[in-house]
Amino acid sequence: MTTFQPERVPGQAPPPDSVHPRDSSAQSPTSVARLGDTIRGFVETWGSVWVEGEITSWNLRGGNVFGRIKDLATDATISIRIWSSTRQRLPADLAVGDRVVACVKADYFTRTGDFSFAVSAMRHVGLGDQLERLERLRTQLRGEGLFDSARKKPLPFLPHLIGLITGEKSDAEKDVHRNAELRWPRVRFRTQYAAVQGDRCVPETIAALTALDADPEVDVIIIARGGGDPQTLLGFSDERLVRAVAAASTPVVSAIGHENDHPILDDVADLRASTPTDAAKRVVPDVAEQRALVSQLLSRARTRVTQRLAHDISQVEQLRSRPVLRNPEHAVAQRAQHIELLVARGRDHAERAVAAQTRRTAELRAAVRALSPASTLARGYAIAHVGGGVIVRDAEQAPAGTEVTVTVGRGSFGARSAGEVDETSTPDRPL
Repeated sequence: MTTFQPERVPGQAPPPDSVHPRDSSAQSPTSVARLGDTIRGFVETWGSVWVEGEITSWNLRGGNVFGRIKDLATDATISIRIWSSTRQRLPADLAVGDRVVACVKADYFTRTGDFSFAVSAMRHVGLGDQLERLERLRTQLRGEGLFDSARKKPLPFLPHLIGLITGEKSDAEKDVHRNAELRWPRVRFRTQYAAVQGDRCVPETIAALTALDADPEVDVIIIARGGGDPQTLLGFSDERLVRAVAAASTPVVSAIGHENDHPILDDVADLRASTPTDAAKRVVPDVAEQRALVSQLLSRARTRVTQRLAHDISQVEQLRSRPVLRNPEHAVAQRAQHIELLVARGRDHAERAVAAQTRRTAELRAAVRALSPASTLARGYAIAHVGGGVIVRDAEQAPAGTEVTVTVGRGSFGARSAGEVDETSTPDRPL
């Protein structure tokens, strides 16, 4: 490109417009306009390029769209603008959070110094590619055990406080509150609002989950969104959010989308509800059903107690109808007669035994008496004793003149031996 170069006086600094930015210095600066034209000329050489990313901003002004596209792997973004004539050729359902491929051409505005890209074509990224990536992540997480039923926490029967993560003023919030309050009017909620699509969805949902999980009063957490196309639900399959839910200590209920929607959050949550309405029904018991159940249990208990009482009364009546209980005095009288008979028999047996032993004792006493020395002495015999109480059994023990003591049947007396006695005329010696 040829530029006009005005003549300059020797020794005088060239005007800024004539100095190329590459040749500029403190003594010969270039002008802002020349710098802007140089940048614009360089940018125009780039031509059009195709880029892939996620729409993070989409502002409609006067039929034109001004927005931003973010790189999927980093936080790098570019500004885009879509003129109304181009917008008419694009899909009508483009929105924040969509993953797109766009044909853009760089442009630099010298007057404002703004740099942006003009969009000439834009379309959604092929859903098949996204689903393939999600399935790979799903397989990886399943292999790590994050979907195992053994690690899922049970929901409380009647939560005192329910944590709710949803979009502000969303239909999902209204559905959860309305259905929960219909089932249990005194139910309480602690709600944390978060973006449910777009680039803010994942960080805001994780922040809300962290806050509710740290609250000791919260018994269960519901993450609710009122459905949407697969593009808008991508945030609920994000690995960061899924792992945060798996690490939560409070039971988490996933209520994302409708029955056919299936983000990865459904697999890792402790309970998957098909809709926000279904989540309210699964988390909060129905007070009418519980009252009916209590009435049913009371009725069953009352019937059971009545049946048991009737059975026991019947058993008592059967026992009372037996003879032994109908006339208990008869049994006592019979036992008394038997006891009296046994006592009489025992007394008779004892008396006979005593009489027999008495007779036996008398016989033994008579035998003992007959054999005793006293009986012999009573019959006229005597026992002679010499000094020391020695019984004289031989005449030689008492020579003539020996003093002896003679014991007879009634007493004893002293005597003196007179000499030997003719043994032929001596009577029998005492025993």
